[in-house]
Amino acid sequence: MMNRDRTLWASWVIKGKEKNIYFSGDSGYGPHFKDIGDQHGPFDFTMLECGQYNEKWEAIHMMPEQTIQASRDLQGKRMMPIHWGAFDLSVHSWTDPVERLVSEGKSKNISIATPTIGKRFEINDPPNQTWWKFE
Repeated sequence: MMNRDRTLWASWVIKGKEKNIYFSGDSGYGPHFKDIGDQHGPFDFTMLECGQYNEKWEAIHMMPEQTIQASRDLQGKRMMPIHWGAFDLSVHSWTDPVERLVSEGKSKNISIATPTIGKRFEINDPPNQTWWKFE
């Protein structure tokens, strides 16, 4: 017998000697981000899901504006949106998640890293590029 309410979802706090990192995995927005930030933050770098959202899926995927709020709740110094740009599972456009996130981040003074998917970068100096615009 399957019980959907027993599915395991996970996020990770990585505490290093010099840097603290947070990886969200899939998550709806909620008070757990502030709890994690209060208990384990501040974070030097957060990787937060931002994509494949729909109001019907609010328990498992955040809207871009909620991703920005989660970054604030986590006390993140710089955040990188993840879970966008790879698969188109929702009704939004391919670039909608990152464009909405970057816009909201600017209005809330959140530092956002947008490295090209699959490229290596240094956490101390992650790129902030608009590679998805194909300019």
